[in-house]
Amino acid sequence: MAALLSLHTISQLQTNLSTSRVTVKARAALHGAQRMRVPYELKQEQSRLFHQLPSGLNMEVIVQKGVAEKESDEKKERTSENPPLVFVHGSYHAAWCWAEHWMPFFSASGYDCYAISLLGQGESDAPSASVSGTLQTHASDVADFICKKLTFPPVLIGHSFGGLIIQYYIANAKPYQFLDMRDFFPELTGAALVCSVPPSGNSGLVWRYLFSKPIAAFKVTRSLAAKGFQTSVPLCKETFFSATMEDCLVLRYQELMKKSSRMPLFDLRKLNAALPVPSVPKSAIELLVLGANDDFIVDAEGLKETGRFYGVSPICVEAVAHDMMLDCLWDKGAKVILSWLKDLKK
Repeated sequence: MAALLSLHTISQLQTNLSTSRVTVKARAALHGAQRMRVPYELKQEQSRLFHQLPSGLNMEVIVQKGVAEKESDEKKERTSENPPLVFVHGSYHAAWCWAEHWMPFFSASGYDCYAISLLGQGESDAPSASVSGTLQTHASDVADFICKKLTFPPVLIGHSFGGLIIQYYIANAKPYQFLDMRDFFPELTGAALVCSVPPSGNSGLVWRYLFSKPIAAFKVTRSLAAKGFQTSVPLCKETFFSATMEDCLVLRYQELMKKSSRMPLFDLRKLNAALPVPSVPKSAIELLVLGANDDFIVDAEGLKETGRFYGVSPICVEAVAHDMMLDCLWDKGAKVILSWLKDLKK
């Protein structure tokens, strides 16, 4: 038991997905030399822009516009009414994780796609602090981009800790008539939480693993808190991907993850003190809660907790792991989201 409690302490202090001390306001950027040493090469039809935040820091955004080739004029008109999609990554990832498969997939279905790299991740600037931000600052950065660059309420799609950031956003979203309000969070068309950290944070996940899956708890802590996934291909595969994932792909993504995250997203202790996120009325927003049957990080109970919190029935995708958007069967989750998106328009 002492060993398990010690493991829990390490997990809580270092976090399953990110650690260190919190910053309230980003003030200064690290120089470009501190950005990713293995930059992601964009695919055809993708572009990269840098959105300047009120802090003066630049946030990387990968863009891929929706296409509607060989369609009737009527169908093209309907396609143009699709809401833009804004993707928010989790720890150890950046905008590139969406650009690999899901952005081309949704673009081909007529959706404008924007993938954000949170501060200190990917090609974004980093604040002069030991962590990249808080739930509030990350959500505010996403809101600033939406407010200044988009003309139609988007659908937010968040993965892992990115899903928790979106949950904070949802709790603070305001109609457009309140443009003069400080900390403005523009309204949304909807939101999809993909393998998301539950509203109460990851502490419940830690305790369940400690008492029901101690070996898995050790592996998760070694992989994420101790960053063992960065040096072990088998551990990286077990943490993020399906067993059938080719090692050459795991190695490629491992290298991108290693270089993507120059600092932790949060101080876990202070994050947990601010949780759970505020609840919202069940009818306040169209919400999809999506999980993976083979998720090594967010368990089935964590998925159910998120569904209960928002009053929706979660969908669990079979034969897919935590990194649903990169896994070998990445299209299974993408098709579920696309079907849900089409229902939003009805």
